[in-house]
Amino acid sequence: MFVLELTYIAPVERVEAALAEHIAWLDAHYASGVFIASGRKVPRDGGIIIAIGDDRSKIEEIVESDPFSVAGVCEYSVTEFVATKTSPPLEHYRQELPS
Repeated sequence: MFVLELTYIAPVERVEAALAEHIAWLDAHYASGVFIASGRKVPRDGGIIIAIGDDRSKIEEIVESDPFSVAGVCEYSVTEFVATKTSPPLEHYRQELPS
């Protein structure tokens, strides 16, 4: 599983200009099952996406295709983690530690 942290590096007006394309990109990755949660940070200086998968290079490809990345309005930090505990509604996403 991955935590994708976006940090805006451009004025919010430039972020807003790419927002519709970014939302369509999010929707496509929700539909494919890769994204399970996302939202703006408070204060609004970026966002967070929770993604599932075990191939970091695939997640990095997805990040690079974000219209925000393409427009140069944000930078990403990608953190991989193993979700060994979850709430009951999220138990489907629970993972085992690698041996």
